[in-house]
Parts: sequence; C-alpha cells; structure tokens
Amino acid sequence: MEENTIAVGLDIGTTKIVAMIGRANEYGKLEILGVGKSRSLGVHRGVVNNITQTINSIRKAVEEAELDSGLNISEVVVGIAGQHIRSIQHSDYITRKDSEKVIEEKDVNQLCDQVHKLVMLPGEEIIHVLPQEFKVDGQPDVDEPVGMYGVRLEANFHVVVGQISSIRNIGRCVKSAGLDLSGVTLQPLASANATLSKEEKEAGVALIDIGGGTTDLAIFKDGIIRHTAVIPFGGNVITEDIKEGCSIIEKQAELLKIKFGSAWPGENKDNEIVSIPGLRGREPKEITLKNLSKIIHYRVVEIIEDVFLEIKNYGYEEQKKKLIAGIVVTGGGSQLKHLKQLIEYITGMDTRIGYPNEHLAGNTSKEVKEPLFATAVGLVLNSLEKIDKARLKREAEIKTIKEPEDKEETEKLLNTTEEPVNTEVETTTETATATETQTAVEENEEVGSKYRRNIFDKWFEKFKEFLDNAE
Repeated sequence: MEENTIAVGLDIGTTKIVAMIGRANEYGKLEILGVGKSRSLGVHRGVVNNITQTINSIRKAVEEAELDSGLNISEVVVGIAGQHIRSIQHSDYITRKDSEKVIEEKDVNQLCDQVHKLVMLPGEEIIHVLPQEFKVDGQPDVDEPVGMYGVRLEANFHVVVGQISSIRNIGRCVKSAGLDLSGVTLQPLASANATLSKEEKEAGVALIDIGGGTTDLAIFKDGIIRHTAVIPFGGNVITEDIKEGCSIIEKQAELLKIKFGSAWPGENKDNEIVSIPGLRGREPKEITLKNLSKIIHYRVVEIIEDVFLEIKNYGYEEQKKKLIAGIVVTGGGSQLKHLKQLIEYITGMDTRIGYPNEHLAGNTSKEVKEPLFATAVGLVLNSLEKIDKARLKREAEIKTIKEPEDKEETEKLLNTTEEPVNTEVETTTETATATETQTAVEENEEVGSKYRRNIFDKWFEKFKEFLDNAE
C-alpha cells in the first residue's frame, strides 16, 4: 500500500452507518484518521427501504468523520449485504492466440471479464468475480498462471450476485449525499480482510459476521474464498424477541441485551432480577435474567444453525475441505456474552472472537478495534488495495507505451552503419595518403640520386679531359 493515499469506507448497516477514513503508514499498517457513526434509519436487513432517511444518516456519519479527521470526503467504497445476495460456482476458459508469449495479467483479466458477461436471472447483476484454481493446458491446481506458457487458460470462479435495484438504491443514496461511489464490496469479504490472518485463510476458516439485520458468512480454504452466504437474521431479531417476550419498548430491550444478555441461560439463577422503569408513571417491570437469557438463547441457536447449515453445504467434513482454523465470529452481535461457547457447542469447531486489529497501526483507538467496526476497517483496506492496484496498472501501461519507442531507438543505434563506414573511409583515406607520400618520397630520393650521379659523371669527364690536354 502506498503511503499518504487516503481511502474511505462506508458501512451501511441495519442499525448503524459508519464512515471511516484511513491511510497506510510507513510500515504498511492502516492508520485511522477519522471515524463517523450515525443511527441507520432507512435500512432493513441490509436493504435500503427509505431513501431519504438513509441519505440523512450517511450525511451525519460522513460529517462526523470529516470533523474527526479535518479532511473532506469525496468518494467512498461501500459494503453491501442483504438477503438478496447469493453466490454461484462457475468454470470458464479462453484460448490464447499467441502460444509463443507467456500468459500475462491481461489474459487473466480477459477471462474474468468474460465471466462478468454471464447472463443472470432477471433483475440480478454480478457484484464480484473471484478466481479460485486455474488450469493451463489441462494442468490443474495452478495458483498463479502469469508467466507460464500455455494456449488454453481455464479457471473456477466464485461469483457473487445481487439484485440490481438494491445495488442501485445504495448508489443513489451515496450520490445524493454528495459522494462518488468508487466501488462496492461484499461485507463478509471486507470483514474477513480486517479480522483473518493469512495462516487462517490457508488452513481453512469460516467467518461469521453477526450484524444488526443480517448474519454474513465467508469460508476460506488454501487462501481462496470458497463460499459466501447471507442469513437474513441478526441482532435486531434478538432485540425484537426481547421486546415482545418481556413486553417492553425497543430501546429498553436493546439495553437489556447489551448489559445483561447472555447466550447461555444455564449460568443465571432464578433469583437474579432486573427492574425496568415503567412508562408514564406506571409500575416498574421485573424481569429475571434467566428468562432473558432463554429468549436470547433460542434465537441465537436458530441463527447459528442456519449458518452451520451453509458450512455443511460447503462440505467442511470432506478431507480436502476441512476448516482447521475453525470459526471466527465478528460484528456487533459477537459481543454477546457466552456466544463463543454456544457456537463451539453447536458446531463442535474451535471458535474465537474476531477483532479488526490484524492490519491496524499501534496507535489506533480501542473503540475502532472492537468487532463492531470490522466491516468498516475491511472496506478501507479494500479501497487502499484497489487504489494501489490501479496505480500499478497505470505504471505498467506507461511502461508498455514507452518500451516500443525505446526499443526502436536502441535498434536504430545498433543497426546504424554511418559511423563505422565513416571511420573505415577515413582510415582508408589516411592509409592511402601515407602510402602515396612514402612512394613520392622514395621516387624523389631516387630522382635526386640519379641527378647527383649525372652531375658527378659530367664533372669527372670534364676533369679527365682537362688532364689529357695538360699532358
């Protein structure tokens, strides 16, 4: 993740809306700059049912986050859930034209884009296309095909599908609140990024995110997402049961659940009683904690059994699909007392509470590290990853554009024959000139020698004639 890049996650839940601003510090950890939270009034079980109220709630959360951070928010990544979400498994392939070149990132992207064009049921659209195992020319279990030679590139995909109307309603609320929607992420995937370690994803783990209106499930094995599901029950259903069972108002029921609620009724004694103030001067109501725990217990058991059914549908009992790391439970509902023990009792799997501190910087406030903010933290992480990938893609494109020019110039320099030819010509000329000069000198020396000999001979003849006359 690139330092100083700012990202914003917007968690639109049934009970709360959270806007979170963050950036990566110099150590690659997530530094939270600001958090805003408001009560969610227009959302029911993860689906927007009142546009105006949802817009107002988003604005309140965003304004609070802006005040907290001193920054202005322009675009956000939004988490999506709801009972309309479903997932399917799909296999697809492409045939590459050039077998002499290795498989590149663009080939994988082409395969994913092809899956995005699948025809869904009327009113549905694809939210995520998540590749699992690849095959290259029939060779199975390829984790990373990029860099390999091959003609046929094949893959298994986990495809997440949602209703177009629900997705568009969320988009409309975000835009009407004065924000740009930079991406939509499935909430359990965001929560998983925030709470799960790489080792847990490798070993096999089921993440259960108990929110206000829905309970989300994400199963990982060998570091790959294998199964997702959304159960249309959450913490609100428990509150509703307490309200009806104890004949009190919703606010009182929520407080009872948070302060005295327990998922395991066996620990409470019959004489443990809590008094609830009456309305408008009426007599206060006395509620036994044992009865309160029983109401909570029955509803929680129902939710866990629905989730466990999805885990069974995944096939966790098979040797290759075993979830060695067990279950991680997060979200606001995970703070319910003795929930961990109840999940372990029903499923027989090791369970821990998931806190979103896996990637957070050390100076992060204690409140943000609570399971309540797992989805928001995950959305910020996802946003930073998307920004980083987009930056790397741009750099690769710029490099690809420059490479042909550089290559052309290099080849031009390598293939040019002007300089060697010139050098050769000059050398030849210089050599020729030197030879001619030497020959000329030799000729001159020879001519001079002959000239000197002729004079001497003439002088010697005249001298001999003089002597003869003298006699």
